Parts: sequence; structure tokens; C-alpha cells
Amino acid sequence: MRRTVLLFLALLVAAVAVALAGREPANAQDRGGATAIGVGDSHACALLRSGEIECWGGNEYGQADAPAGRFIAVSAGGDRTCAAKETGALACWGWDFAGRTDTPEGRFSTVSISPFYNCAVHETSELACWGSDYPGRVEPPTSRLFRAVSAGEEYACGLRESGEIECWGEGQLMLSSPGGTVTYRMEAPPGRFMSVDVGGGYACGVRETRELACWGAVGHGEIDTPPGRFAAVSAGEEYACGVRETGELECWPGFNDAPVDAPPGLFRAVSVGAWYACALRETGKVECWDLIPSGQADAPAGHFGAVSASSTYTCGLRESGGVECWGVRWASPASEGAPDGRFRAVTGGRSHTCGLRETGEIECWGFDAHNYGQTDAPTGRFSAISAGDYHTCGLHESGEVECWGSNRSSQSQPQGSLFTAVSAGGEQSCAIEETGEVECWGSAGYGAPVTPSGRFTSVSAGEKHSCAIRESGDVACWGADDKGQSQPPDGRFSAVSAGGYHTCGLRESGEIECWGYRFDGQAQPPAGPHRALSAGAHHACALSVGGTVSCWMIYNAAADVPAWLRQPSAEPAVAAVAGRIVARRSADGRVEFAWLPTGAAEPVLPRRRYFPTDAPIDRWLRSSPVEVGGVEIGWVTARLRADGRIEACFRTSSRAACSQSGYVTDDREWRSVGSAR
Repeated sequence: MRRTVLLFLALLVAAVAVALAGREPANAQDRGGATAIGVGDSHACALLRSGEIECWGGNEYGQADAPAGRFIAVSAGGDRTCAAKETGALACWGWDFAGRTDTPEGRFSTVSISPFYNCAVHETSELACWGSDYPGRVEPPTSRLFRAVSAGEEYACGLRESGEIECWGEGQLMLSSPGGTVTYRMEAPPGRFMSVDVGGGYACGVRETRELACWGAVGHGEIDTPPGRFAAVSAGEEYACGVRETGELECWPGFNDAPVDAPPGLFRAVSVGAWYACALRETGKVECWDLIPSGQADAPAGHFGAVSASSTYTCGLRESGGVECWGVRWASPASEGAPDGRFRAVTGGRSHTCGLRETGEIECWGFDAHNYGQTDAPTGRFSAISAGDYHTCGLHESGEVECWGSNRSSQSQPQGSLFTAVSAGGEQSCAIEETGEVECWGSAGYGAPVTPSGRFTSVSAGEKHSCAIRESGDVACWGADDKGQSQPPDGRFSAVSAGGYHTCGLRESGEIECWGYRFDGQAQPPAGPHRALSAGAHHACALSVGGTVSCWMIYNAAADVPAWLRQPSAEPAVAAVAGRIVARRSADGRVEFAWLPTGAAEPVLPRRRYFPTDAPIDRWLRSSPVEVGGVEIGWVTARLRADGRIEACFRTSSRAACSQSGYVTDDREWRSVGSAR
């Protein structure tokens, strides 16, 4: 988890100098595996058996530049890292805003950080918190003693020595309407716990009975958790993951109802961030995986007039003016809820979608996540719209900009007067003034955006960076640059789109060129010519001259883990255990999947093998690993298609292509599904 409390008793072995983040040290074998893990926004850090810390991933603010020395605990959050040394002293590095890398004096046993503040447990069992104190986050209880603490974005929770949990801080939803502020506080459920972890507006804990409990702010109630006994839990921004007593991982939605998978195998610790998670195997090796619902890159056939890539889904505007979406939007298939009628523009945020009708009116649909009001479109006639994470901005035909939805970083309070273009990003918004200058408002990460001078024709606001095209056709970018997303190539461009940690531009020739994360030969755009493009949080899409849409995935959390810390791949080929997928319909209507080895009389039954009757459309669900002779050979994945058929696929790894695929027949007896490719 990006704000997890991570404990470790250091082994007394010889210390060695810390290598540069992400680089394999000469003495990698001497340093051993990891004993604890922490995940931030774009980086992660592991505490090694040697007592050293190894970090990788984003490093714009030095958050992955771990200092030398021996440590007993580490925590990563936002663009910052903190750790407790063997001496008990604290050390923090990375983004130094509002005193967040300052450390209190004294001896501490553990530390936990969020993007905005830090908390630590003193050797006296008292708490110390520091950093941004809005609202009340760094004012922990002083009348009780604690053995652990977890800092979240808006709330912090401490585990008392009695085993009870106490939380403080408050969440304020600042709406775009004047005076529109709603305040929430968090209260933990009663009982005795072994651990607690705070995520994005909710928290989870492991009870002394080994059962899980997750809860949100007051009035939001408890959150459903999987049954069974757990040894550890980590709450991220939208998902949580736990380690069962058996060592297996299981992940579930916190503030997002879209299901998510976890890698197979045995683990002893897990840490969940905003978009990915990392876990420690029993060997001490690290495995990271994406927490991104699939389907957003599976563009349908046919012709479109425009395309908009969001975080976990994509929407296209058909040449007829109708809207078609694919992927998963928050809790439901993105195809749900799109209104009928003709539109001339469409744009997607994290949980909501907005369309500009031919009349100039705006209509929004989807989920009003966190009650920000992002689906409450204003009245009037508009010429353009753009959706950010949880807010949207529209350009009135008169040239004025109006924004609605989340305003916690002032991203819905336009600066300036009259504009010709507007773009909404993560927690920032940008527009082109009538003079051609760029004006931005909100927060580009952790501070006000600093825009370049000059005259521009278009602008695109991304998650933490923005780019614009000058009148000369050159591209200028500013803001976060930890993956090279703000380093555009030379040349003339006709369009640009800023995504999560990447940017894509459309050259005047119609070819697409992208820069930033994974554009080092791993993720390449399709060949042109194209006439439009859109970069989302983790994928990008292009509209060809002929009107067809092509999309491709970009993000890959596992790619950043240092090679010497990764678990060696030991996945056998399916051909080594020949067989086929079989399925049958049970009496309650569910479909049961299994693997039938060649020549075997009975199929091998995975522990989790039933496909639910209420499965979402086009969402791949995965079985437990299929074991033959004690060896995991892969797993069955299946999805419900829009026509009601169930498609099944057998995979040997999370990123492998299907070795077998086909559709399920409606039969009470075991029947084969598809054939080998």
C-alpha cells in the first residue's frame, strides 16, 4: 500500500552501499531478498534483508533515491518516501512540500506516509504526525498509547495497545457551487485488531480473529470484504488486497466495484497503491501488477468521428453522432448509461462521461464518485467540453469557461476571462486565452501549474503534466517529468494529448509519436496516417484517416521492478501438460470451469471455478490456478459477451495470449470449450 505501516526486524549482516534506484548492484546476491514493501504514486521501495532500501519507478523528486544505511521500516506515499533507521531516527526523501520531508527528533519504531503528511510511532508508543495539516490530519490523539499507525489521504488511524482502532482527520468534498462543502469523519468499527491500513477515503483492518473489516467515512458504512482468515491487509486508492493465512493473495474493490485479479502463488506481505500493487513472495522476491480493469483498448469495429481515452475505458463518437463506450467505468461496463441521440463531442473522466449535443447542451452520465457532482452538467450552450478525473470543464459559446465536480485543488475555479479552448486533467485545468496564451488553475501534482510563455493553438491537461502546441507547431510541456512525459521531440505537430505518465502527439504527416513511460520500444502506437488521438491514464487511442479506432496499453507496473528482485519465471508451457478447458452448467445457473488433462478420466477442479450469473459484460474473471501434479500450469478466464454467450480462455500468465479459447455450451455435462491455438 502507498501508505502502509511496514515493520521489519533487521538481520545483522554486513551493510553495503545502496545502488542507484532500478539498477542491479554488483553485490545483489549479498543483499538478499526483501522483507517489506511500500508503494507510492509512481514508485515503490523494498526493505532488504541486509537492512538497506531499494527503490524503483518514478524519481522526479528524488523519491526513489534511498539514502545509505540500515533501516527497520519503510513507507512510500505520493512522491515521497520515509523510513526508520536502526537507531530509531527517521529519514524522509522526495517531494519536500509543506515540510513533508522534515522529521521529528526521537526514536521511532515505524512510520507511515500519505501524499500530504506523515505519522510515526515513537518508542514511547506515542504518535507524531507532521506535514500538511488540512484538516486536522497531523493532530493525533495524545491521551492514548499506540503500537501502529497508518496515514491516508484524508484520514489517519492508529492501532492502540489495547487492539482497538482510533481514527482522526476529516474529508471535505468541495463542490464547484458556492459554499458547496460536505465534511466527513471516519470511525472504526468496535473490536480488537491486529493491524490497520488506510486507503483513499476508507480503511481496512485484520481482526484478532483473523477476519477482515473495511469501512468508509461516517455515513458510508462498512465495505464488503472476502470471507476467511487473513494475515495482512493493504488498502489502496480504489482497491484493497489481503494475504490469507495460506499465503494466497486476494484483492477486492474498496471504492470501485470493478473486480480485479491478484497473481497466483504464496506471499507474506502486500502493498496497494493507486494504480498498481506489489507483494513479497515467500522467497523475498517482489511481484508487482496493475490494478487496471481491462477492455479499454479493445476498440470495436466500424467508423468513428472522434475518440476519447479515459482511465479505464474509452468512448467513441460514431459518424452517425451516437456514443459508444468500451472498458469498465468505475463499477459498471462503460457501455451502460450512454444516452440516445446525436452528439458532436464526447469526453470521459474516472467515473463519469459527458457528451456535447448538437444543440450545444451538455449531458453527463455515469457514477458521481465521492459525491463531487461531476454528473451535474450546467445549462447553457457550449462549444467544447473536457473531463478530468472527477471534474469537467466546458467552453461556453460566449468564450467563458465553466467547470463542475471536484474542486479540492481549485481545479473547478477558472482563472482568466475569455478562452478559445479548454482541457481538464487530474486536479488541474488549462485553457487557451483569446490572446493565445495558456492559463492553468488547480494543482499539477503538489503545487500550482507553471505555464510557458508564448502563443498556442491547443492545450491538453494530463494527470500531473500538461502540453500545448505553439503557433509554430512545436510542442511545449510542463509539470511532472519523472517518466520523460514532459520532454517532447522536435518537429511540427497538429495535435497533442497528455495522459498519465505519457504523452502522444500527432505529427503533421499523420504519424503518431509518443514519449514518456514505456515508449522505449515496449509500447508503440500504430502506423498512420491518423487524424486524431487521445491519451488516457494507462492507454492511448488513435483515429485513422479512414475513421477506424486503434488503442494500445501502456502501463506495466511489473516492468519497473529491478531484475534481481523479481521472481524468476517458472511458468511451464501448456503443451507440457496437454489438455483442454471443460465447462458445465450447474443447477443454480452458474457455469463451472475445469481443466481436463489429455487421457484423464476426471477434470482438475480449480478452487475458484464458478462463473457468476450476475457477471458484468466484457469483464474477464479469473479462476484459481490450475494445478496438475502439484504444479501450477495456468488458469481459466471467462467473460460474458453482450449477446449473452460466455467466452472462456486458458492463460499461462497474466500477460500471455490465450492458448485455448471458445464459447461455453449450455449443458449439464462436462463439455470442451474451444480448441488449442
